Formats: sequence, C-alpha cells, structure tokens
Amino acid sequence: MANVKVYSTPTCPYCVRLKAYLDSKGVQYENFDVSSDENKLQEMISISGQMGVPVIEIDSKDVVIGFDKEQIDILLKL
Repeated sequence: MANVKVYSTPTCPYCVRLKAYLDSKGVQYENFDVSSDENKLQEMISISGQMGVPVIEIDSKDVVIGFDKEQIDILLKL
C-alpha cells in the first residue's frame, strides 16, 4: 500500500473532494492542515514549489498538485 500524504485546508473545496475520493477508493492517507501547521506548510512548499492546496505526496517521490484524479489513479494504480 502506498504512503500517501495530503496537504490541505478545511476551507478548500478541492481538498474536501480529494479526501472524499480517496476515502471512496479505500486509500489510507495522512492529512495535514497547512492553515494551522506552519511546519507542514513549509514542507508542502519545499516538495511542490506551490502555495496552493491540495498537494498529494505518494511514496515520498511523486507529487500531484490539485485534485488530478487521472494522475492520482495512475500513481496509486486505482
């Protein structure tokens, strides 16, 4: 099973959709609220070069910016 990290905020509609999608597929993930965790915000920026959410990191090597369902499905083999 892949190690999945989701960097999100509670007010981001794409973040909500992403987490609901992962839940529906039975994908376990660790969620980080970058609106309240400065360290995770900096970590997200360093891996993605982005300030926008959601950012998904898969197995510490693949990064998907935004809710890109096709790319997520490919990387997670869904």
